[in-house]
Amino acid sequence: MIIEQRIKDFEKLGFGVFVHFGAYSVLGKGEWARHMYQIPFEEYETYRKQFNPKPTWAKELAAAAKNAGARYITLTTRHHDGFSLYDTCGLNDYDAPHTCGRDLIREYVDACREYGLIPFFYHTLLDWYHPDYNTDFPSYLKYLRASVEILCTKYGKIGGIWFDGKWNKPNDDWEEDALYGMIRKYQPDAMIINNTGLSARGALGHIELDSVTFERGRPSPLNLADSPKYIASEMCEVFNSHWGYAAEDLNYKAPADCIRDIAQCRRYGSNLLMNVGPMGDGSIRFIDAAMLDVMGQWLKIHEGILEALPCGIEVENKKDDFVLEKDGKYYLFVDSLTIKADPNVGIDSDTDDHLDIFRLDKEIVSVRWLDDGTELAFTQKDGVVRVKPTSFEYGRNLVVRVAEITVK
Repeated sequence: MIIEQRIKDFEKLGFGVFVHFGAYSVLGKGEWARHMYQIPFEEYETYRKQFNPKPTWAKELAAAAKNAGARYITLTTRHHDGFSLYDTCGLNDYDAPHTCGRDLIREYVDACREYGLIPFFYHTLLDWYHPDYNTDFPSYLKYLRASVEILCTKYGKIGGIWFDGKWNKPNDDWEEDALYGMIRKYQPDAMIINNTGLSARGALGHIELDSVTFERGRPSPLNLADSPKYIASEMCEVFNSHWGYAAEDLNYKAPADCIRDIAQCRRYGSNLLMNVGPMGDGSIRFIDAAMLDVMGQWLKIHEGILEALPCGIEVENKKDDFVLEKDGKYYLFVDSLTIKADPNVGIDSDTDDHLDIFRLDKEIVSVRWLDDGTELAFTQKDGVVRVKPTSFEYGRNLVVRVAEITVK
């Protein structure tokens, strides 16, 4: 099986920030607002003409992603409303330069590089604006390829392009050979990803695709038995219920669940792409920034494990515990530990019932928590390892605790 270097590199990025940002952000009712509310084009134009992000939007976004421990950002260069954040170079005037006088993708790419992040581009396949999408599909596909060609040639080396919307016309010929071939011509090292949507999580597709997607659902092992090349996987998830900014969406996930998302993605070698929807001026909502900050606190302790990968070791009788490997070291992930506390103020736990059992044929030298260096008791006999995790000391609860296993 062929394993492309770009796919291996992508798989080790581990964590990225997804960003849905566009004219719909001014409205504050989510990225599908025009479609869901059947907003007439003339009315939608009033929001589009107000779209003028503050000068520092891209740097603030990159700083927040960096603080969260992300290694890449995937930004909507054009979403389903057909409005482009980049200069479409005469294809039409429905773009940021004709709206606010700036190429926002140039600002984004420059900010990513300043903060050491890899820029990825989201690009819609379906289009509510372009008339040819519903009346002359072959002509529309030429427009689509010309649009993507601009992204491939005007902004230097990029991490990849993330397509979305093929599910809108599942039985049509999207001329994928021509689209992906053009990308390979200009960006041979770029990842090509085509989202399968909620209905087909983890589904394989065209041979040029480098990663499958799990939209709002934790990944599972891929069956690559019939695939001629190795393929990565990526889970995309939101903090609340919308991808684009929705001012009245208060249905936020627990930060602990977001930390578990990172861990469970890495369990299967998947990346986590966690979404934020900036407000109309490009500012990140306070709660979104706080959620990213919490994830960053966990990753600052466990950054090295973003490159750890599955190694075939199964932990017995523990649904959420697992083992990964990196550079000859192994990492035991342990969930659901409690805190040592007085029963009147917390849950008093001595973890006597928590024992991780797995097979490892290499001789273990030590097992220690990454967060405080505490050594864990373990036994090893005939390849069977028993590790006794310890509770969090009072004043700490990292949700998922990781122990480094050193072997001879």
